[in-house]
Amino acid sequence: MTVEPTIVLLHGAFADGASWAPVTRRLLDNGHTVRVPPVPNRSLIGDSAYIRSFVEQIQGPVLLVGHSYGGAVMTVAGVAENVVGLVYVSGYALEVGESLGELQGRFPDSDLAANLVYSPFPIEGAEPGTDVSVDIKTFHEIFAGGIPREDAEVLAVSQRPLAAAAFGEAASAAAWKTKPGWGIVSRNDHTINPDVERFGYQRAGLRKVVEIDAPHLVMIAAPSEVVALIEEALSAVS
Repeated sequence: MTVEPTIVLLHGAFADGASWAPVTRRLLDNGHTVRVPPVPNRSLIGDSAYIRSFVEQIQGPVLLVGHSYGGAVMTVAGVAENVVGLVYVSGYALEVGESLGELQGRFPDSDLAANLVYSPFPIEGAEPGTDVSVDIKTFHEIFAGGIPREDAEVLAVSQRPLAAAAFGEAASAAAWKTKPGWGIVSRNDHTINPDVERFGYQRAGLRKVVEIDAPHLVMIAAPSEVVALIEEALSAVS
């Protein structure tokens, strides 16, 4: 009997697992097995190692789905043997040896660049690190356009920051070289330049790329379309 892969949803920077709630609910209602682990958002290599360990403890095949920075984490962690496919959702598809900063630097800045807040955090035995988050005042416009303002306000004050060091770390692997992939481009994305998404997906040779008139948080603004692509990928790898 064929075992359907477990769907593992990875959140990105400035968000947490709750950002997947509308998609998670639909996938569960459709009878799929879903896991939504926390991504530490401390370092690309460390986060990827954590997620790879999480994935490898799941019995059977896994379909990884990564949003935004979660796509970069998925790119590295997805080399785990039981990962059978990758779905990028407004995400970064890095090349080996490439950092987030390098990929983004090839294209004009998104509106996010001018609306970031930097805050120090302690690191035991070392110099303080720097957390990066989105300015609460502009969060709705930059990160959550198209989502009701009252919902965006809750997301804005419950952000999970990303350590600045993660922007400069080079990817140590690129799972898309050996695993089939699918992708979603958010045409109205003000967090990641949509051309960054398009370039990464084309370079990765993804099987299918869907463009949606939605903001960066497409899984909240257009969950049905996101679920449709995830289920298409799931069918292909099952």
